Amino acid sequence: MPDPAEQLLALGAATLGETGGRPMAPRMRPVWPGARLAAPAFAVRCTPGDNLAVHVAVARAPAGSALVVDVGIERERGYWGEVLTTAAKARGIAGLVIDGCVRDVAALQDHGFPVFSTGVALRGATKELPGMAGGTAEVGDVPVQTGDWLIGDADGVTVVPSEQLDDAVAAGTARAEREQALFDALRAGKTTVELLGLDPTPIDEGEDR
Repeated sequence: MPDPAEQLLALGAATLGETGGRPMAPRMRPVWPGARLAAPAFAVRCTPGDNLAVHVAVARAPAGSALVVDVGIERERGYWGEVLTTAAKARGIAGLVIDGCVRDVAALQDHGFPVFSTGVALRGATKELPGMAGGTAEVGDVPVQTGDWLIGDADGVTVVPSEQLDDAVAAGTARAEREQALFDALRAGKTTVELLGLDPTPIDEGEDR
């Protein structure tokens, strides 16, 4: 039976975002070049400015899952760094998608730990306020339920609801096959106007001046 993570990684966030997935907001970006992730989500919600829930989630999340974290309105703190990365890797956690900032970027890359965030910030977070580890969270303007699939790569992050996984993979595979035929036709000299059935009449030819 094919590995869902391998299938999702091969299709990519952009394709899946067009075939049943829910693309996160463009602010969600890979922290280091080449970071790639496909794993079931473990949802986390923090009190703004505090990451106690993240520490608890690292201890509770099942191996193979990726944390997906809502930090609220105070995004510009370093909610995650090398210490949590080391702990997460030791527990088999696959990666992190956080609607806030992280730090220790070089160390995260050295660990090969895929992280998608809104940016990098030096100032840390407190570790004492209420939160949630498990359940649901809204991250990158997309509601995510624990068990949904996260797909992240250079293009961004897409969420595929767990109950739609098979349909999304099938639709994504069909789209990828259609695009391959399109690429072949373009290399043979066809234009996108022809192949996509576009109407060029609204575009003026312009005048020489």
